[in-house]
Amino acid sequence: MRLLNVIDLEATCWEGEPPPGMDNEIIEIGLATIDIDSWQRAEKHQILVRPERSEISAFCTELTGLTTATVSAGVTFAEACALLTSQYGAAERVWMSWGDYDRKQFERQCAATGVAYPFGPTHVNAKARFADIRGLKRRPGMSQALKLAGLPLEGRHHSGTDDAWNIAALIVQLSAESFPEV
Repeated sequence: MRLLNVIDLEATCWEGEPPPGMDNEIIEIGLATIDIDSWQRAEKHQILVRPERSEISAFCTELTGLTTATVSAGVTFAEACALLTSQYGAAERVWMSWGDYDRKQFERQCAATGVAYPFGPTHVNAKARFADIRGLKRRPGMSQALKLAGLPLEGRHHSGTDDAWNIAALIVQLSAESFPEV
């Protein structure tokens, strides 16, 4: 089975600017796989990541449902990147996310921590591709794109795992012809 990775991150966040000395850090990596031979969603996975340079705010918990206690059972960022490579073929597989935030957050956090970037060279911005294919001037958020596509929102919005699964549904609906790089 040939797979494509769909990634959605949740990171520490605050209602306004980060408190002094804190930066946005990945706390959840949601990953959905698509079988590109059948163009069907295959599996979804969650990697919880313990923040090392920031704390989870009440705002962040309200938005994502993730608490300090929940992510304390997670792995370090370095371990998460190693898992992406060893268990999910991140270095070899094309990967997609809704927008460029996820790619840029990985790049920023890898640079800040000295951890090797786990992904290969091919990232597809599914949000841009969706807008281009549908002839939209504005790029919709994921929940709006689901409505436009006539698809249900499955699970909790701002859960990395559920959002990755929903993004995978949008990608599957667009079909193989929409993604020549795969």
